Amino acid sequence: MKLKTYILSIAISAAFLSCQNSEKEKSQNNVPQKNTLSYDLLVKKPDSMAVPEGMKWVSGVKFTMGATEDDPYALPREKPAHPVAVDGFFMDATEVTNAEFAKFAEETRYVTVAERPIDWEEMKKQLPPGTPKPHDSILQPGSLVFRKSLEKVNNLNDYSQWWEWKIGANWRHPYGPGTNIEDKMNFPVVHIAYEDALAYCKWAGRSLPTEAEWEAAAKGQRSGGIYTWGDEEKTLNENANTWQGTFPTENKTEDGFNYAAPVKSFPANSIGLYDMAGNVWEITTDWFDVNYYNQALNQGELINPNGSDRSYNPDNPYESEKVMKGGSFLCNKSYCASYRISARMGLSMDSGTDHVGFRTILRPEKG
Repeated sequence: MKLKTYILSIAISAAFLSCQNSEKEKSQNNVPQKNTLSYDLLVKKPDSMAVPEGMKWVSGVKFTMGATEDDPYALPREKPAHPVAVDGFFMDATEVTNAEFAKFAEETRYVTVAERPIDWEEMKKQLPPGTPKPHDSILQPGSLVFRKSLEKVNNLNDYSQWWEWKIGANWRHPYGPGTNIEDKMNFPVVHIAYEDALAYCKWAGRSLPTEAEWEAAAKGQRSGGIYTWGDEEKTLNENANTWQGTFPTENKTEDGFNYAAPVKSFPANSIGLYDMAGNVWEITTDWFDVNYYNQALNQGELINPNGSDRSYNPDNPYESEKVMKGGSFLCNKSYCASYRISARMGLSMDSGTDHVGFRTILRPEKG
């Protein structure tokens, strides 16, 4: 979500970008290629490689990707479940923190998307024809921030009620001018767009995970389960930073946090990865196609899949979106139970909000 999405919601009543998409239309993507040749899966960490600092080894694995049959919150875009196999890789134990991103920005003098001037001529190419130009006072660098003082909403399908375009909001100033990250260096960095995450990865010699790699990591040593800790929803507050109470007006903070939490505030999953459920969404490299799984099921076991070859979301047709995983501190079962492993949502490529971050991976070279 970003300024042009916000403009759509206000100016032309854009289709609802949420966890409750209709997903009724058929995708135009090419079906994924079937893997028919035998493949030697990399399961164990190569003996010649040490585990990089701050990372964990994710064993290569064959698994069923997508929603389980007994998941009451599963959405159509998470189905049908289908067989995949991924090679082993290293993954950050936590989401990239403000401290880590600050080091990158200092060394490279990188300027994030949220900090850059807005080019209306470029933006309007991604909007419906005839969309009126907002006042210049609105077309300023910034990002979307969750409204903290919301007393009521009239319609949960209108997300503009709880998102505010905040001029000056970015990773250094997560809630806008006058705010900073001085006491949040161990929090996940937010207001990060896809290209920002890629720039960090290039600097660090890492990559973003595919959706399949992310799910393999979230499952860890478990062969199944709706959540990273198993199937028990009743232990949610002990395992993840999410929203308790009535979304989006009242958070009872039964898990100890109103909004984002420092990394490692909750138990790690079975292989030592923290916050694979809740806290902030995590960006992957896959295109978000609500119907991709329907084609994937018919292709047999997919090996190291990269997802659909294009973005397709009928509820957000003017955007090119990537898949994000894991849910955030705003997820609540009455609205968006996306703290489940199979949950997937679209993120516009030049988007950033205060509940989206990322983590990186490192793939060993296969000898």
